Amino acid sequence: MTARFVSILSLLPLLPCPAGAAEPEKIFSDDFTAAPASPWKWLRENPAGWRTSAKGLEVRMEPGNMWGPPNDAKNVLVRPAPDTSSGELEITVTVTNQPANQYEQVDLVWYYDDSHMVKIGQEMVDGKLSIVMGREEKDRTSTMAILPLTTNPVKLRLLVKGATIRGQYQPEGATDWKDAGTCTAPAPKDGKPHISLQFYQGAKGATHWGRATGFTIRRLS
Repeated sequence: MTARFVSILSLLPLLPCPAGAAEPEKIFSDDFTAAPASPWKWLRENPAGWRTSAKGLEVRMEPGNMWGPPNDAKNVLVRPAPDTSSGELEITVTVTNQPANQYEQVDLVWYYDDSHMVKIGQEMVDGKLSIVMGREEKDRTSTMAILPLTTNPVKLRLLVKGATIRGQYQPEGATDWKDAGTCTAPAPKDGKPHISLQFYQGAKGATHWGRATGFTIRRLS
């Protein structure tokens, strides 16, 4: 009996151990090699100002703004956000742009409407390529971070847990995420949260394009 008991025990290290945390659940992903399908929706669409290919989604950097009252940017892409009550959400996307105009930007956005959102993006600020994170409520804006960026493309991430939103970024070639800021979600009277990609503040007459690919939504817990 003793010998048999010992031989069984010797097998135990080979058995899988319970994981400390659940594996992330992939909810949705899109490389944008084809036109964004429902429930994606364009706001103020200019059909000539966007295209898809093996490289991903490319949107022309046109004049227009979403930061503060103007709310006139074209080709704002939105989709309903998953429920946040059952665990933290992770939203990631890789963006590429060569901005030439002040405040020209490509953003990943937790979006309610044109006046309520939280964004993290790649932006030109005073001649420097930067990561910018900001919050907007009732068209009143608050900038949480302007951080120098030396690589292009860059991976953007929003982590949403309840009413808390955390923004991070990962420069090309890096393996760790860098923090940009944390804030509470704005609270509009009406409207449900969406996830948005936004491309705006291009110079008038400019013909260059921003790009997005590798869009993914996961539930972390």
